[in-house]
Amino acid sequence: MRLPITFAILCLAMMGGQALAQPASSDITGTWQTEDGRAKIRTEKCGEGNADLCGYVVWLKDPLTDKGQPRTDVKNPDPAQRGRPSLGMEIMVALKPDDKTHYAGEIYNADDGKKYNVTVGMEKAEQLEVRGCLMRILCGSQTWQRVADLPLPTAKLVATKAVKPSTSAGAHPHESQSAQ
Repeated sequence: MRLPITFAILCLAMMGGQALAQPASSDITGTWQTEDGRAKIRTEKCGEGNADLCGYVVWLKDPLTDKGQPRTDVKNPDPAQRGRPSLGMEIMVALKPDDKTHYAGEIYNADDGKKYNVTVGMEKAEQLEVRGCLMRILCGSQTWQRVADLPLPTAKLVATKAVKPSTSAGAHPHESQSAQ
C-alpha cells in the first residue's frame, strides 16, 4: 500500500515541476521564427492599455545585402521609407483583439512592399498561426515557432555577419545607421 501512494506523490511532484518549468503556452507575446526560417519576429502588447499586438523584426538569417550593407525596406511603395533598416522594422502595427486568442489587422511584407489583412493566434502550444489575405481572395498561412526571446534591436544597427572594415580609421561601417 505504501508503494502506490509514494509513486502517486512522486508523479504529482514531477508533473508540477514540469508545469512550472514551461512558459505559459497561451501567451502570444514573445519571439517567433517564421516558417521559412529567414526571420524572427518579436510580438509585444502595445496600444492603449496594452490591448493590441505589435510585431518587430529582431533577427534576419541574411541581415546584409550582397554588397555587405544592412538590409533596408527597398520595396516599400513610399520612397521615403526605402532606406529604413529591416532589423527593428515594425511589421505588425497594433493588431486588434479578434477574440480571446486571436488578433487581426494588417501585416507588412518587406519582400514585396505590400500590406496584407492578417489574423494571428495560437492554435497549438509554442506555435503562432499567421493567416494573411490580399484583397480577401489571395490568402495563405504560415506556422511560426516560438524561439528564445530576442530584444528589439538598439538604436545602432549591429550586423550579425562579418563585414569588411571601413577604410576610415576606427569607424564601423554601420555606425551612422539607426533602426527606426
